[in-house]
Amino acid sequence: MQEKPTTFSIKYWADDDKPREKLLQKGRLALSDAELIAILIGSGSRNESAVELSKRILASVGNNLNELGKLSTKQLTKFKGIGGAKAVTIAAALEIGRRRRGEQGPKISKIGSSRDAFELLHPTMGELEHEEFWILYLNNANKVLHMAQLSKGGITGTLVDVRLVMRQALELGAVALILAHNHPSGNVRASKADQEVTQKLQLAAAALDLKVLDHLIIVQKDYLSFADEKLL
Repeated sequence: MQEKPTTFSIKYWADDDKPREKLLQKGRLALSDAELIAILIGSGSRNESAVELSKRILASVGNNLNELGKLSTKQLTKFKGIGGAKAVTIAAALEIGRRRRGEQGPKISKIGSSRDAFELLHPTMGELEHEEFWILYLNNANKVLHMAQLSKGGITGTLVDVRLVMRQALELGAVALILAHNHPSGNVRASKADQEVTQKLQLAAAALDLKVLDHLIIVQKDYLSFADEKLL
């Protein structure tokens, strides 16, 4: 008698082992990270279930969802069983999670320290794979008038338009600025280029009676403050 071929399709599993049914019956907290991702991708490949595929993807990033969120759709499609549509679904879900964390963070409208600036900027910049430069525009009470992305570049650096920074400051009626950019490498040390950009903006701001209060270099879990390190 010929044995039936082994199937890896979730539809043949017991209800308790099916991620969707498990979520409905037991709630979201009952599911593992792999099971939640399996719900997103819906199916695996001929040789493994969606859950096994999800486990393999997670294992590649040390079972760390933050690291998974850094993978591009191109990197995700390198896993057999993950096409463009599934890669986009995973990326979108993790981005929603990142934005949700940002909304749940402290609602900071007044900057009293470098930590306040870091807490405000980190949800936006902390996990980026490329470098971005942002500006906080403040009034004379150090309340945030506006937070703007100035430039977006490759991993090696960004271009900073000094004229644009100053024009926007004048339009907003700002009296002080906090500069910030991220280092995707995780290195929080200030490079020579970082210091040169800071000095360039300081000089331009001073000519308009504006102050540069700080420049933060932000990485995933840490930051460097030019003001705290006496680099301004």
